[in-house]
Amino acid sequence: MNFEFSDGQKEIRRAVAALCARFGNEYWRSCDERNAYPDEFVKTMTEAGWLSALIPQEYGGAGLGMLDASLILEEVNRSGGNAVACHAQMYTMAAILKHGSVEQKQRYLPRIASGELRLQSFGVTEPDAGSETPKIKTFARLEGDNYIINGQKIFTSRYQHSDMLLLLARTTPFDQVKKKTDGLSLFLVNIKESGSAIKAVPIATMVNHGTNQLFIDNLVLPREALVGEEGKGFFCLLSSLNAERILVASESIGDGRWFVDYATQYANQRRVFDRPIGMNQGVQFPIAKAHVAVEAADLMRLKAAALFDAGLPCGAEANMAKYLATEAAWEAGEAAMVTLGGYGFTKEYHVERKWREARLYRTAPIANNLVLSYVAEHLLGLPRSY
Repeated sequence: MNFEFSDGQKEIRRAVAALCARFGNEYWRSCDERNAYPDEFVKTMTEAGWLSALIPQEYGGAGLGMLDASLILEEVNRSGGNAVACHAQMYTMAAILKHGSVEQKQRYLPRIASGELRLQSFGVTEPDAGSETPKIKTFARLEGDNYIINGQKIFTSRYQHSDMLLLLARTTPFDQVKKKTDGLSLFLVNIKESGSAIKAVPIATMVNHGTNQLFIDNLVLPREALVGEEGKGFFCLLSSLNAERILVASESIGDGRWFVDYATQYANQRRVFDRPIGMNQGVQFPIAKAHVAVEAADLMRLKAAALFDAGLPCGAEANMAKYLATEAAWEAGEAAMVTLGGYGFTKEYHVERKWREARLYRTAPIANNLVLSYVAEHLLGLPRSY
């Protein structure tokens, strides 16, 4: 088992870090304070080809693997940035690459790779269903050659900054399916062509996440918008969900390393009672413990990405990587806040912004308690709890 990164992967780290150095902490603080989308950063990442990492070369992408993609997003967050602004373009690719039609791939992937189109929005969650995805009520009714879709979504992020939306809807009512995950279908929506059929209402949150409620009223989509087989959308969705969990884990690992590095540097420089505070075990131990947790989470991230790239089942590993990394990042954020004391609450020192951003991933894209329920049932054989 080889834990050494290839020369190409080391170069990915260096190149992404160099790009991110052009967008320092002040850039991200400004975006956060203005609740502004980091458009310049996303354009630069697109032009450099990093957001098309998972798109095959035949469609204009880099043709890289999940491990490579995870290193890209890790470096963004390790630099002090926030990859949430553009990470969806990577994980939505999985559903299209594995289940999209040849026509869909030829029509959209080259334009996404070039930056002509953005696929940054993912409509799954609903107000009443929450994490119980099979209970969604958004319904797509087939009439002739078109689907007519009505319903509502919530926490749909980056809708205003995307050209395409990946949308999950029921095509068979819940009470008419034998297996609750059957009867769901996945659609690729051109937002501009949808016109007034989709109304987005922004949701104010504690982080600069650009999230929305979507109200869908008689949205008309051609059959060609269907991704994969009708009624098998949940299966198609799993490809993107596993990718999403691995990439979110990678961002959290980046956050964790940023916190550890920042806290370490501050603890070495800050002097109280004529000595650096880093000499105190009460300061040392939380930082060291956080470092250990981040490094352990990294190993599970690497395993999950390796399985994904090999085309092997990785649901358990992707979920566990997400859990370990997000918990480790939060622990590291807490260590940084404690190390800085009162300064940790000031925007000048940037920790409070990263602290808020890191907290999100313990809840989204899946709550960590649900990950534990998954592990208990599917890995340990305990009774189903929900």
